[in-house]
Amino acid sequence: QRRTFGADGRGGRRHPPGNEIYRCGNLSMFEVDGLEERLYCQNLCYIAKLFLDHKTLYFDVDPFLFYVLCEVDNRGYHPVGYYSKEKYSDVGYNLACILTFPAHQRKGYGRFLIAFSYELSKKEEKVGSPEKPMSDLGQQAYIPYWTSTIVDFLLHGSGDRTSMSVMDIARRTSIMAEDIIFALNTLGILKFVNGVYFIAAGREDLEDLARRHPVKEPRVDPSRLHWTPYLNDVPKRDKFSISSKKPSVESS
Repeated sequence: QRRTFGADGRGGRRHPPGNEIYRCGNLSMFEVDGLEERLYCQNLCYIAKLFLDHKTLYFDVDPFLFYVLCEVDNRGYHPVGYYSKEKYSDVGYNLACILTFPAHQRKGYGRFLIAFSYELSKKEEKVGSPEKPMSDLGQQAYIPYWTSTIVDFLLHGSGDRTSMSVMDIARRTSIMAEDIIFALNTLGILKFVNGVYFIAAGREDLEDLARRHPVKEPRVDPSRLHWTPYLNDVPKRDKFSISSKKPSVESS
């Protein structure tokens, strides 16, 4: 016997139970509040537990927001993956759990979800980082994103500037400084001299790195994102705000 989705007549719904905050081409993103849609969000967590051995399952989804990525066609919205984040994180995490459904892997959706989490951090005017410690799968997903994003920024986003600090990169990409340092070390262009970090890379070096660490499709189009940050009543000053990051001193 078939059962409807719920007693409130939502059985015919063709999209996740939240607000659509992004639409570009055949991709759509929905924001679902764990407090308002407990059953749906709990089921997402159960699905993730099937495929992620390290997934810690919490029954309480109220403190989390869930971002569900869908492919769109004339039959409706088809979820292909999701990530969750805390409504407020004391340690600056902008992503708690991420999963691309197995039937839709190798399409670039995992990277898309990661990039989307940083676009939301830019909207919040904060730096962010995934929940630590990261699993092996998490590192495999994040390190390529960090390296390619930072190389692309140094090559195309820094303008005519000949010097760039880690905090400058953090302000523009919303990647946390410790993750930037890790990525620069991975790329082999971070030098440590007399207690000071230096980014040592010429344009030819960056072009070579860009070929080895390309920014892959699909990309997030920020102009298609319609979203305002979640408001909370946390009284203390947010140390992860971009406004608290000092830019480098410009040379005269």
